[in-house]
Amino acid sequence: MKKVLKNVSFVILLLKMCFIFGQELATQKRVVIDVGHGGKDSGAIGVNGILEKDVVMDIANEILKRNNNLNKPLDIYLTRYNDTLISLSDRTKLAKALKADLFISLHCNYSDNPKARGIEIYVSNDESNHSNNSTWFAFQLQAGFNKKLGFESRGVKFANFQVIRESCNFFPAILVELGFFSNKDELKYISEPLNKQSIASAILIEVINYLKDEL
Repeated sequence: MKKVLKNVSFVILLLKMCFIFGQELATQKRVVIDVGHGGKDSGAIGVNGILEKDVVMDIANEILKRNNNLNKPLDIYLTRYNDTLISLSDRTKLAKALKADLFISLHCNYSDNPKARGIEIYVSNDESNHSNNSTWFAFQLQAGFNKKLGFESRGVKFANFQVIRESCNFFPAILVELGFFSNKDELKYISEPLNKQSIASAILIEVINYLKDEL
């Protein structure tokens, strides 16, 4: 993993973000970040006891922090702001009530194979008016992770996960698996605060790029 993932310089990422965000959006867009698991649902558990629900919460908070520090912040909402279990249907109901323009569900992966590694991004396998946009954004985010952070890609995949299935008819929606908790190298990388910040910055940059292109 040390050969694959980059300890990204925040100076470089911040410069890129300043350039992108300096190009103001003509209209305000609303993004819903679905923070996976929570409460009694810990999600995947790493070999050192690190919980998926905590890692994705940290990354979501870093996205919010970076967005709120912008001169022209996006309209970003989280499906949970603390260690609370929110039902899958309530997560999508919230996004619909907010009339989201983009829905991103954050998760981490796990496998019985300790060598499994890389990012997976899922799009609903149901056809909808937003299928093409969802798929396009998934590929852009995958490429961004690889270019900015050095993450290996396991590809954009199609699945029937509830949060994207119930969202796909209303707005572009993806589910991101941010590396494997069962892989010691990836778990170590994604557990470090500096790398969580890098992941959050990479996501925010690609969101902005997508929304600019969609105007």
